[in-house]
Amino acid sequence: MTAPVFVVDQLKGVGTEFVLDGPEGRHAVSVKRLRSGEAVVLTDGAGRWAECEVVAAEGKDRLVVRPHGVREEPEETPRITVVQALPKGDRGELAVETMTEVGVDAIVPWAASRCITQWKGERGLKALAKWRATAREAGKQSRRVRFPEVADAATSKQVAALLAKADFAAVLHESGTEPLAGVELPAEGEIVLVVGPEGGVAPEELALFEEAGAQAYRLGPSVLRTSTAGTAAAALLLGRTGRWS
Repeated sequence: MTAPVFVVDQLKGVGTEFVLDGPEGRHAVSVKRLRSGEAVVLTDGAGRWAECEVVAAEGKDRLVVRPHGVREEPEETPRITVVQALPKGDRGELAVETMTEVGVDAIVPWAASRCITQWKGERGLKALAKWRATAREAGKQSRRVRFPEVADAATSKQVAALLAKADFAAVLHESGTEPLAGVELPAEGEIVLVVGPEGGVAPEELALFEEAGAQAYRLGPSVLRTSTAGTAAAALLLGRTGRWS
């Protein structure tokens, strides 16, 4: 099994020894029960990482490690962004978790007109913080060193502006006549995929996105829930672009 991943604020100036403390140190010592000689990976979640050897576990929340140099993982290409309509309940965190695990590069929460859930005020800030915390934890669990960016919640107009800049833009929708599995994809640049809410993408939103250059595509013969469609589509794109090969 690959070495467990722990997040640090930054890796600049890491010397011959580094002390992992706080919540991450507590998890390493008290939950993972790491001991001298075992391997761990420290990362800032933005691509910089260091493979380390455990020197000692001190108390309940301090792990002393010896880094073997700091490396930087380049950004993947084409970059894959998923615009995710806000689902009900905890399905938003489920979507973020699984999209992070498969390798999505960025997630944009979308306040679609047919979303039952609305992010407003303090409630919206807490929901966004949950999504970001979920991406961080899922990034660690899946052994990523470059975690997906979770943007602020976007309006439909903001989503359209994002689609207009993409090298390939798609909306998952039953009105699509062409399957996503057969479309020609760019070898580099950015792919932006829109996943609508449980009630579907509204006609005016489809028109807005089409004007921005995003066509509607079918994913498969069955209808997936909004919390799983993005993960399934991202996996398809990751395989077809060669990022999984």
